[in-house]
Amino acid sequence: MNKVYVSHNNIVSALGFDSTSVVEKVKSEVTGLGLVENKALHAEPFFSSLVNTEQLQSAFRELKPKEKYTRLEQMMMVSLDKIIKSSKIALDERVGLMISTTKGNIDVLDANSPFPKERAYLSELGKVVKEFFGFKNDAIVVSNACVSGILSVALAKRYIEQNVYDHVFVVSGDVVSEFILSGFNSFQAMSNELCKPYDKYRKGINIGEVAASILVTKDDSGLPDEAMVILGEGSCNDANHISGPSRTGEGLYRSMQTAFREAKIQPEEIDYISAHGTATLFNDEMEAIAFNRMGLQEAPLNSLKGYFGHTLGASGLLETIIGMHSAHNNTLYKSLGFETMGVTQPINVINYTRQHNIQTFLKTASGFGGCNTAVIFQKLAQ
Repeated sequence: MNKVYVSHNNIVSALGFDSTSVVEKVKSEVTGLGLVENKALHAEPFFSSLVNTEQLQSAFRELKPKEKYTRLEQMMMVSLDKIIKSSKIALDERVGLMISTTKGNIDVLDANSPFPKERAYLSELGKVVKEFFGFKNDAIVVSNACVSGILSVALAKRYIEQNVYDHVFVVSGDVVSEFILSGFNSFQAMSNELCKPYDKYRKGINIGEVAASILVTKDDSGLPDEAMVILGEGSCNDANHISGPSRTGEGLYRSMQTAFREAKIQPEEIDYISAHGTATLFNDEMEAIAFNRMGLQEAPLNSLKGYFGHTLGASGLLETIIGMHSAHNNTLYKSLGFETMGVTQPINVINYTRQHNIQTFLKTASGFGGCNTAVIFQKLAQ
C-alpha cells in the first residue's frame, strides 16, 4: 500500500501563530498558561491559554474577509490559510476538508452573541470554512470529544488509502467558553493552579484554546523537513463511563495494539510518546496502566498540557504537530509541571529538555465517552 504522509502544518495559539515559533517557545519551557480574571467566562479566576484577540484579528484581516466570522472560525481560517498556500495544492475534487472540534461555535449560544444560534451547528462550521476557501467537497466534521484532532489524521489517512482523496486538509480548533469552563468545573476537575500532568501533587485540568491545521497527503514531493509517514493507527471505545476512562486502560491499550499491528513494529522501537496527560487522577493513572500493558514504560513520554492547557478537540492535532517538530529536531521537550511521580505504574516522564534520536513516535489521546486513539509516525527515509 502507498505511504501516507503528514505534511505542511500550522499552529495558532497563545505561544504564537506558526508552528516553528510555538515549538521554540516549548523548547524554552515557556508556557502559554496564565491567570485569567473574566467573570463573563467564569466566576472565579482560572488558569488558561488564550489566543491574543488583537493579533488574531490583525492576522484575519489579511485574509480580506467579506463577512463576519466567529472567533473559532477566524482561528481556523488563519491557520488553514497558511498551509493551503505553502502546499500549493489546487482545491479540486481530489482534495478533502476535515474539521475536528469538540464544541465548535458553542459560544454563539451566549446571550450577547451577534451570531444566529444556528451557527452553533457543527455542520454550519464545516460549511463556513468550506465556502471561505472554495473547497469543492463538503467538509467532513469529526467531533469525538478530546480525540477529535488526532482521530482526524487517522481518518484522513483512511480516505486516502481508499482512494477517495489524494490530499486531505485537516483543521482543528476549540475556544475557551463559559459553557466549557462550567462543564469541567461541575466535575470538580479544574485546577486553581498550573496543571501538573502525572505529578503526585496535581490538582486537575487547565483549559486552553488553539487552532491547528495539517495536510495529510499521498504525494511525497514538496514535503517540509518535519514531514513524517503515518505507519499505523487505531481507535477504540472502552464503553466504561460517560466521563471516566476504563480503570484498566482497555480502550487505549486496544487502540495501541491496532496501531502497532498495522505499523508492523515493536513497542521497543518507539523513541518518544506524545501522551494525553490531562493532569486528572483517572486519566493519568489509566494511561500509565495502558502504557505498561503495552510494554512502553521505558519510552520517554511527555504531556504538553503544561504549555497550552487542555485544548479539547484540537489537542491531539496540536500535539502531533509538535511531535513532528520534536522528531525533526531530535529533541525531547520537558513535560512542564511534572516533578514527583503521581501514578502507580512506572512511566518515563521527560523531566528536562534534551537531545534524543527520534525516528518513530507514538501519539495517543483519550476523551469523554470512552474514546481513545493511537497513531504511530516515522521519519522519512534519508
